[in-house]
Amino acid sequence: MFESIDWIVNVIKSIRINDIIDILFVAVIIYYLLKFIIGTRGWQILIGLFFLLFLWLFAKILHLTTIEWIFDNLWSIGIFILIVVFQPEIRRGLAKIGERTLFRYSLLSRKKAIDEIIRAATFLAERKIGALIVFERSIDLENYTEGCVKLHADVSLELLISIFIPQTPLHDGAVIIRDQEIVSARCFLPLTINPNIPKNIGTRHRAGLGITEETDAIALIVSEERGEISLAIDGKLYRGLDPLTLRNMLIKALEIERPDILEKFLKKMKKR
Repeated sequence: MFESIDWIVNVIKSIRINDIIDILFVAVIIYYLLKFIIGTRGWQILIGLFFLLFLWLFAKILHLTTIEWIFDNLWSIGIFILIVVFQPEIRRGLAKIGERTLFRYSLLSRKKAIDEIIRAATFLAERKIGALIVFERSIDLENYTEGCVKLHADVSLELLISIFIPQTPLHDGAVIIRDQEIVSARCFLPLTINPNIPKNIGTRHRAGLGITEETDAIALIVSEERGEISLAIDGKLYRGLDPLTLRNMLIKALEIERPDILEKFLKKMKKR
């Protein structure tokens, strides 16, 4: 027993500051990787990979030669498999890093895009023109863009209004927004199956709720019957929003307010 205690004490004494910093860096990286992946398709794939790892260990213990050979050869090309499987998550992660390194430009661009969208939504609501605008967050919406019209255009008031004007080719369905870009238009989304929503909610609202139940996306809905603006977040519908409330909710939900802290800090540094 005393030998064990002495061994633990010796191990603690041998730990250097560099080791602590190294461990902290690795812990932070793992934390943010898990935070980024959890809730996405990548998380489900990661669980599947852990299941395969368990099978491999099980085969090693029982000396199942064939399964061992299959897995040994599989791990040899594992890095390429991981790159292919996690390609959407890797792309999105690198994009996020790039955004944060260009914080001021990114902040202004995203806020400008939000303002353009709110102006368009207000214009459409005043004229009782229906619209459905979906904001992509951490979960990639590529699976929902099949059959859509690819645009990859900058967000603008004029373009959004022209898309949703009745009798135009793109007015049916939803628009998908990724950062400051209109990725696709005329997208048809899964409808909510929640039985507790009000009966006067139409297909456009049901589609907005449906996409927020299946992903972490946010949906902005303009009602053509009531001329009101609603926001769907995490399967919940917030109705009758005015432009200021809508802007505050979008900035908070899309985490655009974070760089404001950085701006204040930079201003203080300049004053010094």
